[in-house]
Amino acid sequence: MDKLDPKTDGASADITAENIAALEALFPECVTEGKIDFEVLRELLGSEVEDRPERYSFNWNGKSRARRIAQTPSTGTLRPCREESVNWDTTQNIFIEGDNLEVLKLLQKSYHKRVKMIYIDPPYNTGKEFIYPDKYQDNLVTYLRFTGQYNDEGFKQSSNSETSGRYHTNWLNMMLPRLKLARNLLTDDGVIFISIDDHEVHNLRGLCDALFGEENWIGTVIWKNATDNNPSRVAVEHEYIHIYAKNIGRVDVAWKTKVSDIKTQLAGVAREFIENYPNDIKRQEAYTEWFRENKTYLWPLDRYKYIDAQGIYTGSQSVHNPGREGYRYDVIHPITKRPCKEPLMGYRFPPSTMDELLACGKVLFGDDETKIIELKVYTDEFEDKLSSVISLDGRLGMYDFRALFTDEAKIFTNPKPVRMISQFISFVAGESDIVMDFFAGSCATAQAVLDLNQSDKASRRFFMIQLPEKLDAQTEAGKNAMKLGFKTISEIGKERIRRVISSRGTSQQGHAPVIADGFRVFKLSASNIKPWDADPDDLESSLFSAVENIKLDRSELDILYELLLKYGLDLAVPVEERAIAGKTVYVVGAGALIVCLADGVSLEVAEGIAALKAELKPEITRVVFKDAGFPSDVVKTNTVQILRQAGIDDVKSL
Repeated sequence: MDKLDPKTDGASADITAENIAALEALFPECVTEGKIDFEVLRELLGSEVEDRPERYSFNWNGKSRARRIAQTPSTGTLRPCREESVNWDTTQNIFIEGDNLEVLKLLQKSYHKRVKMIYIDPPYNTGKEFIYPDKYQDNLVTYLRFTGQYNDEGFKQSSNSETSGRYHTNWLNMMLPRLKLARNLLTDDGVIFISIDDHEVHNLRGLCDALFGEENWIGTVIWKNATDNNPSRVAVEHEYIHIYAKNIGRVDVAWKTKVSDIKTQLAGVAREFIENYPNDIKRQEAYTEWFRENKTYLWPLDRYKYIDAQGIYTGSQSVHNPGREGYRYDVIHPITKRPCKEPLMGYRFPPSTMDELLACGKVLFGDDETKIIELKVYTDEFEDKLSSVISLDGRLGMYDFRALFTDEAKIFTNPKPVRMISQFISFVAGESDIVMDFFAGSCATAQAVLDLNQSDKASRRFFMIQLPEKLDAQTEAGKNAMKLGFKTISEIGKERIRRVISSRGTSQQGHAPVIADGFRVFKLSASNIKPWDADPDDLESSLFSAVENIKLDRSELDILYELLLKYGLDLAVPVEERAIAGKTVYVVGAGALIVCLADGVSLEVAEGIAALKAELKPEITRVVFKDAGFPSDVVKTNTVQILRQAGIDDVKSL
């Protein structure tokens, strides 16, 4: 027996709420999120209401504040974590642990118009929790309290239940600033894919129309991912993916891709069956049995049900002449010896082309002459389109995950299928493009990028952002993950990427696997520089007073990568360490930025940096020192003069 809840059962009836509910039952148009629009109510009751200016718009409570949140600069930084990374010195891939709102703000300089594709699988607004800043200026503080970096026992994370009356509003206020910032990162021909379900599919469409422009809507994919046999009015067996362009005029008019991991797998299956079954009939019988058992997992090649000595194929009705009268001639069926049924408008090929196709064995006949012939299309010829309806078992996402975490119990729920994300990427992202996911979860998108790169030998980069959300000890997956030492979702995502990378290697004669790629890990934190906590754009006010402005618990690498963000440099830019006059000097991007954070800087260091400028010959060189690193104002002044004489005018100190 449940106990009475004093907050609900112990309170008297809410008469106002009951009256509003009664009005909503009669006039649903006049009630929005539990509040009455009295002007609408008067109109519905037939009262004379003075005409007021109206226009089409998509508004909700808090929209202006959400815009301000997007425009408020972050005072945070991204701290490098080499110990959690793989192949730090060579990789171009990035994983950032932090609140994606703050991270997206921090990336605005370094990655403006550099991301070709974004795929996100945001919260579907089913009543779970979000992080909301107490004030629109302090989202970083809210995040630091959430992650325990600030000691604030009063911080609570509240659920977004429908009973709050702000169910859709809270979700829209969470999504607006993130999508607004993400749009800035897209290249002019960039595209964003957003997964969603029925809870917010229409609101998301309205939000994206407002942010990206209705004209930049490319389409919405309906993903049939389940079979629901539970008794209900409508069995929901699908989700959606909204697709928007940054500028649809810059995006390819037609999307086709030759990339398909299923095509690659079927090529291997074809080689095996051709080798093991030299007899045509036996080979087809064996493949038919295999095809029936595996058809569920063969999308989008789940029509390729035939095999011959040249490979696996399907039939294509491309013999038809579209729209007008074509060629008329007989094609004789090889068994019945009668002419096959002609297409309605005749054949699209002249007789000579058909003779060549017949000679090459490219024509597929039916059981008798009553079926129109088709052309054989082999898997290696396959080019996929992006259909508005795709059918792909949603459980495949978990199969992908469990293939990497083979010895563990269930530790994550509902990851997206890698195959689906890979297909999306293959239509949009080319050789070395950046693919971003700022609701990364278990990092299925990172695996999709790595799988695709392995398939087509490209070098796309992934950029994952994931909140270090604590695992739920009340769920089976959360309990299992915590038993294995995982504390947050971001830890699971990082481990998944490590296992994908390790699986790329091959072990021969006892040698360890060769790791083919890597990723750099960064974590969101407050600024390393004390004054920048107050003003994140204060870099330009150089040469602070001679006090220690760097926080005591921060390393030189922490400071270096904060400088990269402030100067708008790539987080994966090459960094070389040079020893000059006994001090460590960091050379970033072949000399575009030179940083010395050592104590006791001498004029020999300045002369060595000047020599570096002459050696590397960068177009522009910026130099940054630690202000407290100079033994005196005289050395600091003379250092500036030496560097200016070498053509380096941009000299700053922290």
